[in-house]
Amino acid sequence: MARDASELAHRLARDAEAVCRHYLSNGRRQGNYWLVGDVQNTPGRSLFVRLKGGESGKGAAGNWTDSSTGDYGDLLDVIRGSCGLVTFHDVMDEARRFLSLPRPKPEPEWRRQLSSAPAGSPESARRLFAMSRSIAGTVVETYLRRRGITALRGTANLRFHPRCYYRPGDDASTQVWPAMIAAVTDLGGTITGAHRTWLDPLGQDKAPIDTPRRAMGHLLGAAVRFDVARDVMAAGEGIETVLSLRSVMPTMPMVAALSAAHLAAILFPLRLRRLYIVRDDDSAGDGAAACLIDRANEAGIEAIILSPTLEDFNEDLRWLGVDELRAAIRVQLAPEDVARFMELSG
Repeated sequence: MARDASELAHRLARDAEAVCRHYLSNGRRQGNYWLVGDVQNTPGRSLFVRLKGGESGKGAAGNWTDSSTGDYGDLLDVIRGSCGLVTFHDVMDEARRFLSLPRPKPEPEWRRQLSSAPAGSPESARRLFAMSRSIAGTVVETYLRRRGITALRGTANLRFHPRCYYRPGDDASTQVWPAMIAAVTDLGGTITGAHRTWLDPLGQDKAPIDTPRRAMGHLLGAAVRFDVARDVMAAGEGIETVLSLRSVMPTMPMVAALSAAHLAAILFPLRLRRLYIVRDDDSAGDGAAACLIDRANEAGIEAIILSPTLEDFNEDLRWLGVDELRAAIRVQLAPEDVARFMELSG
């Protein structure tokens, strides 16, 4: 398989500009490079595909780098990202179709199972995130804005997948819905899991399914992170709760642990000195907050509770408005953090 992939990548690289014109049609040529927004064919100029070069090494034709994310790859990755393909076999088939090559004989099922990532594993989560694209201009952005969340700076760990699989149960047929994909990372920034929020096709609400939110991978101690935490950090359960707080404190690093149990178990950055615990107004939230306060105190970290007026901070944002949310948060912060994190947003 690896040898076949390498040969396909070399064949694609020999006609790199034609590949880019077909799969990255929203870009354009500039000198020896093809410029586009990202590997999902978003308009822009942050991704550079080398059109001329050797057959291997750093300067090889077909290699690309995304300056906004640091991601890199070859033309097989371009095909995967632009077409939204899930399995590597589909990527290989599409590459052969473009090159007008015959498809190989199907591999035995046991070999395909060995070569694929286990369902729900960290590797499967990383692949899902890599196959997703920026939320800009998608139903994810529409969904968040309908929930009052318009401050979307620093949300590169949220992506959009147009056709994310959803399986209601073991005996039920698989469905396909658009989804918001969130990267779950450890303290070092390594993706250990992913969180999926399935949406209706217009982004008006979550998809009309039994469990529109599901996580995969290794979650204990990890979280969905917004900015790199140093001495001060806020931690809450839900992504939308945390994003609502960022509407009034856009520069404070925050994490979403995805559940009360995982909130109680988050890992603390080495330099953390003050932790704001974003509480949901329910018994599970109270239990998580109490556990987290004990752990923070044992580690020599000051813990401060942030409480919503209604059931959670997204409800506060939607029903009370950003000015009232800002006023309610201001009186709960340490004075030095008001000047540090709230003055500019006000």
